[in-house]
Amino acid sequence: MTARRPPASLSPTDARAEHARLVLKISAHDIAYHQRDAPEISDGDYDALRRRAGALEAEFPALAGSAFSKNVGAAPSEKFAKVRHAVPMLSLGNVFDDAEAGEFTARVRRFLGLGEDAPLDFTAEPKIDGLSCNLRYIDGALVQAATRGDGFEGEDVTANVSTIDEIPRRLAGRGWPAVCEARGEIYMGHADFAALNARQLEEGGKTFANPRNAAAGSLRQLDAAVTRRRPLRFFAYAWGGMSAIPARTQHGMVEAFKSWGLPVNPLMRVCADAPGLLACFREIEARRASLGYDIDGVVYKVDDLALQERLGFVSRSPRWAVAHKFPAERAATVLRGIEIQVGRTGALTPVARLEPVTVGGVVVTNATLHNEDEIARKDIRAGDTVVVQRAGDVIPQVVEVMLEKRPADSRPYVFPNVCPACGSAALRGADEKGETDAVRRCTGGLICPAQAVERLKHFCSRNAMDIEGLGDKQIEFFFERGLIKTPADIFTLETRDADPSSLTKIRNFDGYGETSVRNLFASIEARRGVPLNRFIFALGIRRIGETNARRLARHFGAMEPLRETARAAKEADSEARADLVAISGVGGVVAEALAEFFAEAHNETALDALLGQVTPEPMEAVKADSPVAGKTVVFTGALERFSREEAKARAERLGAKVAGSVSKKTDILVAGPGAGSKLEKARELGIETLTEDEWLARIAEGPGG
Repeated sequence: MTARRPPASLSPTDARAEHARLVLKISAHDIAYHQRDAPEISDGDYDALRRRAGALEAEFPALAGSAFSKNVGAAPSEKFAKVRHAVPMLSLGNVFDDAEAGEFTARVRRFLGLGEDAPLDFTAEPKIDGLSCNLRYIDGALVQAATRGDGFEGEDVTANVSTIDEIPRRLAGRGWPAVCEARGEIYMGHADFAALNARQLEEGGKTFANPRNAAAGSLRQLDAAVTRRRPLRFFAYAWGGMSAIPARTQHGMVEAFKSWGLPVNPLMRVCADAPGLLACFREIEARRASLGYDIDGVVYKVDDLALQERLGFVSRSPRWAVAHKFPAERAATVLRGIEIQVGRTGALTPVARLEPVTVGGVVVTNATLHNEDEIARKDIRAGDTVVVQRAGDVIPQVVEVMLEKRPADSRPYVFPNVCPACGSAALRGADEKGETDAVRRCTGGLICPAQAVERLKHFCSRNAMDIEGLGDKQIEFFFERGLIKTPADIFTLETRDADPSSLTKIRNFDGYGETSVRNLFASIEARRGVPLNRFIFALGIRRIGETNARRLARHFGAMEPLRETARAAKEADSEARADLVAISGVGGVVAEALAEFFAEAHNETALDALLGQVTPEPMEAVKADSPVAGKTVVFTGALERFSREEAKARAERLGAKVAGSVSKKTDILVAGPGAGSKLEKARELGIETLTEDEWLARIAEGPGG
């Protein structure tokens, strides 16, 4: 068996290329799973995509800040009213073996500065394979229910949730706060799923592939009467906005939910250490087949809520919780052929087209082959029988060729040196070290239709501008007919279509009518104002994923300051470049990508045209009422009251901007013992300097403290 190269053995260029492909795949699968309820890969496949990307980011920190890092779902459908979550509904990081689970507990201790002997309780509970939902109760009455959506904005499914018998319309007992948001998973049991599919077959209706799809499809019906006939169930395990917190621990909160009439999972346990968590994992895994509902792992959480607050969040997930996933599977199938896809950056990516094979209940028809070096190293050929793996790496992935089954007339695969989309030369350049780039790229640039189309798809995608009705097929359709060539063209489409001299009325195309055209134009019009972070991400700048887009949006507040700084950052030794690099989490690679983007005249022209149609809106402030909101803070020295990571995380939660170096734009320097050059520079510039105790007193001054 051939194994995937570990991240440490990759060159920076190889890692960047692989990471970019992962980000695109993750985004596409988020949309399929969360928005369309039609996943194209299994949960194990998806988890492994994220796991590989996370491993690359850990080895190459400059890659952090991508869609992988921040994304937790997909934008809500236009079919439902949108609900802005009072507290974001983020996702969980994953671990896949005992060693990683042990590292999770050790990492928590390091962050909190706790020794091995210090008491630290965790909870463990089954990870339900369903659809996340937020239930909002006011004075004990259910007033709203919403899906996760993209983590910040979900769909209003109140009418449908009200049909689920297990969810109380009024909270029972006493002690519940005036505002209470209970969060959990809506799911369907095995027996109910089988009965539903049998009934659907009998009535000539659609059957579902698995209980999770059935639950999601049932909850997101436009007619609540349909949902009422579906046997949905619910487990509560978390919370959102609360006017008061009735307990000091995770298990205490779940007990409170139970006393208020909300269903909770009886298998939840409190464990004192990593061995206890693993024992609980084994117990739940052994009972998995007999539970009567689908689970795909066990969730571990720090029990103490005060410690959860200190730990906070990193990117898309909390530091105080993780999902320990069950092992996945692999299967053998025949590789029909290798197809080359051209991405928006011109990268040529090989994809294996497979004879359909069921792996753990999911049908797999294609798999990534990464790049031409990977194909050559594994000697992968059309007609080979290959092993497809579902866990531990990029998924689905060809991990092994069964040479004993290779056809006698087999020939090595020859990677193309021309772009299949435009015929331009496809070359492998050299990286900054002079090494050959692992990725072959089309040199056609703006004349390459594949790159133009892929950029437009990215621009309209759910996690970017989120334009309903402009999916991949629609973008290709309008591009081929010359109606949309640039992002700005999207927003002039209605005006051009209304022109009496236009010979290509959209309503005359197959698949379009007056209603569908009207809905499309309404969707486009609704996105003339979008949050700045979405707008930045939509531009498709290399290395600017969702996390870095949010960092830039929060730091600059508007498009023009970002644009001016990026223009001025053209020279590597410029003050503007240093300002970009100083933004916490951004770094030199991202700063260089920004400078390169704005140095291109055609990008500026396209951006000007786009800004003539779209108005980016400021992001919602984080803890805007805190005394340090909007301040740029630098931490230096050996902090004693908290770890450096904890200090940064808490400052960001309070709306501060954390930088790594001192400049004229720094507002506060927090200096611990042993502070050196940064402290000296801060004094030279007249920047306010605080000790740890003074910093703690400062952030406790306002409501945000």
